[in-house]
Amino acid sequence: MQGLLEGKVALITGAGSGVGRAACLLFAEHGAKVIAVDVNADNAAATVAMVRAEGGEAIAAACDVADPASVDGAVAAGVEAFGRLDCIYNNAGVTISPIPGKGLRTLVECEGEDMRRVAEVNVMGVIHGCQSAIRQFERQGEGGAIVSTASVAGLIGYGGVFYGATKGAVVQLTRALAVEVADKGIRVNAVCPAGMLTHYAGMDPDSAHRDRILEGMGRAHPLGRAIDPRDTASAALFLCSDLASNITGVNLPVDGGLSAGRKVGG
Repeated sequence: MQGLLEGKVALITGAGSGVGRAACLLFAEHGAKVIAVDVNADNAAATVAMVRAEGGEAIAAACDVADPASVDGAVAAGVEAFGRLDCIYNNAGVTISPIPGKGLRTLVECEGEDMRRVAEVNVMGVIHGCQSAIRQFERQGEGGAIVSTASVAGLIGYGGVFYGATKGAVVQLTRALAVEVADKGIRVNAVCPAGMLTHYAGMDPDSAHRDRILEGMGRAHPLGRAIDPRDTASAALFLCSDLASNITGVNLPVDGGLSAGRKVGG
């Protein structure tokens, strides 16, 4: 089924790589005019070039989602270019780097500055995106769709503790905000991916260890394979589309069954 976002304008944060880039390409493939937002202007521009090479419409906007004025500027740039905003995908996120040779940091190993930045991007960045989009949706008076990238780490005890706490905040924000803005015709949902091989968190898709890492991720998921960025982007596409017109307040796992549990004897 094509054209799920035909005629719609979508703003996507973290658009310079990984899930954000996959979402820009997929949303444009389905007819959306895309505002590709990233803190790295060159990466955002590279994504836009890919979208245009496939025949889609897109503009790039440099934006630090931790800065509300920067987010407002990105929304304004998109509205100036395309006349409106129909959906926002709050995808930008960061994590605390693992300890080389050891792995994920325990809570007591996390340092203040690192935690501050992760909270600013993963929690406040999503809030800023929601605020700016809601104000624009209200000006238009026609509702809209908000989707955010949470994580399976926000649903179960999985991965780094502090990172999981920030994603848990997004999970609860999604539920509460969905109720708050329902009477405005605004839907609020989130996708909750599990392990993905992206540049995010230092997992380099070009690494010589790619196959080994993918195999390890696959073993953690009942369906037996790592999550591809396009898997997560596809879930976000559905939630932004009219196919999900009566769905709100949902935190949708994209985790190969990880959050459902483990097979007995597995």
